Amino acid sequence: MLFESFALQTINHLPIRQKTFATYHSSLRLHIFPTLAHRDIRKITRLDIQSAIHGLPPQTSATALAVMKTVFREALAQELIQASPAHGVSGPKIMVKPREFLTWEEVSVGAFGKYSTHIRFLALHGLRWSEAVALSVEDIRDDRVWINKSVHGQTKSKAGIRSVPLVSPFKVFPRSPKTLRKVLKPYGVDIHSLRHTYAYLLKQQGVHVTTAQRLLGHSDPRVTMNVYTQVLDNEIDDVGLLLSKAAGF
Repeated sequence: MLFESFALQTINHLPIRQKTFATYHSSLRLHIFPTLAHRDIRKITRLDIQSAIHGLPPQTSATALAVMKTVFREALAQELIQASPAHGVSGPKIMVKPREFLTWEEVSVGAFGKYSTHIRFLALHGLRWSEAVALSVEDIRDDRVWINKSVHGQTKSKAGIRSVPLVSPFKVFPRSPKTLRKVLKPYGVDIHSLRHTYAYLLKQQGVHVTTAQRLLGHSDPRVTMNVYTQVLDNEIDDVGLLLSKAAGF
């Protein structure tokens, strides 16, 4: 059987969200099929897998490798192959850069033009972009923002279904993120950074991490902890001042 036919058959039947489905199909079309589409799945080697991901950016390589491992795992389960050529293949190490975010003080004085209401709403309520776009005026009631859907249909996880206190005015979001990205770019952040602004604001106000997890819609508390452990340089300096005062210097 040709790799292309089996891969499409496998991916089309995976129980995955629409966004993940689209990502997998894009990876197949752009990075995997150009070299493997018309190859017999039984004759593809480990070297072929490595060649397919060679030269790709780290995150792109990781996605392509994950797709191929899924396909070959299914081929192994169906006894089309004796061993997976993708087994043991590792992509380049993904370098995770430190998260950048704006403090609320920076957001409050920022010049965002007609998108100020949208940006401040995201910073004060912690919604993902996909959740914010799906929000309507009917979801704003009883001094709460009720989040139960995303632009992709379902929320990212069951934990994503939540409500958060309404703090600032709501204005329907534009369907495309391009405009908000444009006004945020001069500040060195992106739309998702505003979720970290919200998380950092919660930490500043002494909100417990488990409460923050619920407000942010994280299914894994470790994700919340990763955000909560972010500190600014001035906080490091403040610790020095506090210790000096405690020591009587």
